[in-house]
Amino acid sequence: MERPFVVCHMFTSLDRKIDGDFFGAQAAAPALAEYGSLRGFYGCEATLYGTTTMLGGFADGPAPALPEEDQSFPVLDYVNLSGREKGNFIVSIDPKGVLGFHSNILEKKGRPAAHIIEVLTEQVSPAYLGYLRQLGISYLFAGKGALDCGLVLRKLKKLFHIERLLIAGGGTVNWSFLQEGLIDELSLVIAPVADGGTDSVSIFERADFLPPHEPVAFRLMEAKPIAGDGLWLRYELENN
Repeated sequence: MERPFVVCHMFTSLDRKIDGDFFGAQAAAPALAEYGSLRGFYGCEATLYGTTTMLGGFADGPAPALPEEDQSFPVLDYVNLSGREKGNFIVSIDPKGVLGFHSNILEKKGRPAAHIIEVLTEQVSPAYLGYLRQLGISYLFAGKGALDCGLVLRKLKKLFHIERLLIAGGGTVNWSFLQEGLIDELSLVIAPVADGGTDSVSIFERADFLPPHEPVAFRLMEAKPIAGDGLWLRYELENN
């Protein structure tokens, strides 16, 4: 393929929530641990997150106020070659360039260090491009205003040699790739807990800025009980 193999790997409550108080529930802990360990099962070189998910636990919050950039930068992709040599990546969907970082390497407990790749559109400011370059954060452009998910994947393979990509939310970015038929496998780890929250998103969410799309059907590949009364479900797209 001219793009990576893509797995959408999500941890959910019984009522399909992908965030909320259930993450901290004692009954959810065994399934949550299984969810983390199953990342190794897929052997992906990169994990992709949407802007909201990045703000929630990966970025250093919003970008700082940036001075007006004296230097103009062309709308061209930027690859930090030493970062690429890491061979492990966090791909950050950030169309307008709003996320803040302190380094081009992201380190999370229990995970190997990963080089950050920012995915931008042409809405981004020259000041933000200068900010990323100063930090050595790689970036690529994928659209003028709307994100071109297929282009994102093709560039990740061509520029960073990524063969397997894990998408891990949020719901809007998951749906953005799904509606274009770009998810090869859906992996759901379900905790035996109901959240009941009304402000939590589900696995797939179509935002108002996305075009209407008919429902997407899947075919069950495997259903496996896991520790603590959890369940691991694996699906593929029905038309694959």
